[in-house]
Amino acid sequence: MRLKLITALALIAALSAMAQPARPKLVVGLVVDQMRWDYLYNYQWGEGGFKTLLQDGYLFNNTIIDYVPTVTAAGHASIYSGTTPAFHGIAGNNFMLHGKNVTSVQDDSERGIGGNDKTRGKSPRNLITTTIGDQLQLATDFKSRTVGIALKDRAAILPAGHHPVGAYWYDSNSHSFVTSTYYRDKLPRWVSDFNKRHRNELAMDMNNTPMGTTMTFAMAEQALINEQLGQDEVTDLLAISVSNTDMCSHYYGTHSPKVDSIYWQLDREIAHFIQVLDQRVGRDNYLLFLSADHGGTHSYPRMTAHGLPSGCWYNPDALIAANKQLQDQFGVKQLLSEEMEYTFYLNHEAIDSARLDYDQVMRAACRALEQPEEIQWAIDVSRIDTYPIPSILKERIKLGYFPERSGEIYVVPRTGVYASKVEWAASNHGSWSQSDSHIPLIFMGWHVTPGETSRLTHMTDIAATVCAMLHIQAPNGCIGTPILE
Repeated sequence: MRLKLITALALIAALSAMAQPARPKLVVGLVVDQMRWDYLYNYQWGEGGFKTLLQDGYLFNNTIIDYVPTVTAAGHASIYSGTTPAFHGIAGNNFMLHGKNVTSVQDDSERGIGGNDKTRGKSPRNLITTTIGDQLQLATDFKSRTVGIALKDRAAILPAGHHPVGAYWYDSNSHSFVTSTYYRDKLPRWVSDFNKRHRNELAMDMNNTPMGTTMTFAMAEQALINEQLGQDEVTDLLAISVSNTDMCSHYYGTHSPKVDSIYWQLDREIAHFIQVLDQRVGRDNYLLFLSADHGGTHSYPRMTAHGLPSGCWYNPDALIAANKQLQDQFGVKQLLSEEMEYTFYLNHEAIDSARLDYDQVMRAACRALEQPEEIQWAIDVSRIDTYPIPSILKERIKLGYFPERSGEIYVVPRTGVYASKVEWAASNHGSWSQSDSHIPLIFMGWHVTPGETSRLTHMTDIAATVCAMLHIQAPNGCIGTPILE
């Protein structure tokens, strides 16, 4: 009888093992902030980094972001959730929440951990959908381990999802990698040791030098080792974002020597990290994808110096000028309260207090915002279907609009024009144009055959593809389609 029981249990175990779908030990997501697609071909890469990805990976040459605004927080959330701001709720880097201007990962109910008195609490609570990592947790009975690493808080937090082992970002106040009480009460020993060991490097300029890239990958490698990612049969996820490629481009512009130096270092860091992955996990045991949260428009000075159409729209001036016109017409100050990510918010309290007609104020505000020559349309989003604008642009605005978080008026600049808060700013992004919406996408490793395609694919397809390959349910707001060539 006992022998029969043992045999039966062994058979059940064998059948259970047979029923488990094949999965890699590790998924690595690598997002390069403000990396244009054409950078893949503009730089002469060294051995082992981008060259390896291009030779050994599958390249999607026509991956597009299908919403606006094309900004960091929305991009990271969309890559890992497979959907857009209209569904995941991350309407921009900043947006209105309960009448308050907040950052995408701001959470005043939490405290910062590992920094100093200025280190603020952050969390993914503003993200209202699940992510790849969350779906992995559900599929593995919460045995999977996810870690997010980046210089920017939003670039570490949003990709890591709601239930990671940890998310760590660089805190410029304390010159260290930190987390928040959403994740744990104190830093893990390995993070504290990393901060001590790299005290001098972390005190350097992390935004505009290659050091920011080096420290990001050094942290990612320590997370890989100390969290034992990819070391058992349960699939883990490591989400890495390179942030200083964006920060430096905003200040110095695309293809400036400063930006170039960061990309050369990025190439070397990717080469080293692939070696680490190959040694610790094995090329056939990890699935890696590289993409970007958005592209970037070449700087106005660079374009005009060569006689190419461009423009720079100073959005703070636009808010002031529009409010002045509205005050002259209605006799009320500040009828537009905020400007964020190419959207404007009406001041409902002022409109109601003065007993003004909302529709009349809206029409007047749109007319005022359309006056600068850099602006093509100022659109009342609630009436977008009545506007004589291309349907593709209507769809992108709709997919990027989240009620009560997004501004009621969306401003569309002329093609090639980008927003700037200061006149000397270099590159920027946020618009629908190819410069901002065309991003790189490469898959390499587990079950990936080298090749490429130029057929149309979408940012939202990334999560759908990863989940299909892993045989797990896509995130609950996912609208993407698996791109299994």
